[in-house]
Amino acid sequence: MPSQRPRLTPAIADVRRAVRAGLADLAEAGNSARHEAATAPARTLVLVALSGGPDSLALAAATAFEAPRAGLQAGAVVVDHGLQEGSAEVAEAAADAARRLGLDPVLVRRVSVTAGGGPENAARTARYLALDDALRTTGARRILLGHTLDDQAETVLLGLARGSGAVSLRGMPALAPARGVPSADYGRPLLGIRRATTVGFCADSGLRPWTDPHNADPAYSRVRVRDRVLPVLEAELGPGVAEALARTAEQLREDADALDRFAEEWAEEVVGLTDDGRLTLDVGGLAANPPALRQRILRFAARSEYGVSLSRAHTLAISALVTDWHGQGEVSVPGVRVDRRGGQLVFTPQSLPPDAL
Repeated sequence: MPSQRPRLTPAIADVRRAVRAGLADLAEAGNSARHEAATAPARTLVLVALSGGPDSLALAAATAFEAPRAGLQAGAVVVDHGLQEGSAEVAEAAADAARRLGLDPVLVRRVSVTAGGGPENAARTARYLALDDALRTTGARRILLGHTLDDQAETVLLGLARGSGAVSLRGMPALAPARGVPSADYGRPLLGIRRATTVGFCADSGLRPWTDPHNADPAYSRVRVRDRVLPVLEAELGPGVAEALARTAEQLREDADALDRFAEEWAEEVVGLTDDGRLTLDVGGLAANPPALRQRILRFAARSEYGVSLSRAHTLAISALVTDWHGQGEVSVPGVRVDRRGGQLVFTPQSLPPDAL
């Protein structure tokens, strides 16, 4: 770690500026609270999710610099996935780096990666459970994640390859609610910053980031996109592909968010309940909407009432009860069964028989 303040290089300035913007809403809220309070309130705590790699290390250093100037307290949480030999030592080294940067508190959480869905998804699930627990334990208002513009571009390309639709193509949000932790959220202030800039930040600051060997393992699809696909696109189509993909994600997110709001408003008009408590949707109201809204209404209703996430294949099958009705039977999807009764679609939880609550 450097013994004196590093000179302000373009890379350091860019990352600090991005972090400052990412903390602006919390700083403003804190200023308002201090102005209105008779006594000085406790400073709002933000945590940096720190792996020790260049992205999260640059984020941690910039947050350690910017947070106190915004009237905020900054700490860190390190998640040890236990997937590699020596992972505990790597986690402790990252925690030591956080402490030397002046972050406090610094938490280390070891997790067990056991969930299904592939190693990447399992590690991600375990990591976010640990981060949610850190939010609850510390009362932090926000956890900052080190995802960069390159990560956003990779996410869009992976979504395209999977045919995932707007859910994946709109990429990662700059700010998102923390699941299961009220009044807390996740922030990604570096989504407009290239990975090369975070590497430059660390070099200019005298910081020594850890290199995760998984980030060079071609067994992972994201690594292949990063090391093979994006460089080919840049070489064949010219520079700026990653930025274009990130802009596409931002535009799709705006469109998707607008459609989601319209769907929620329409859902209030078409959703009802039977006498025994089953969810119903008016067929005429669904038919009057274009497919993009109709399928969002179905997803919103199933998620809100039953906590069920419907895929595109599921919503298309249910939509056929509206747009291609010829007396067919019920549609069974994970969590619920849906059948048409007269002018209504009736949703029944899978745990219940068709005609009983």
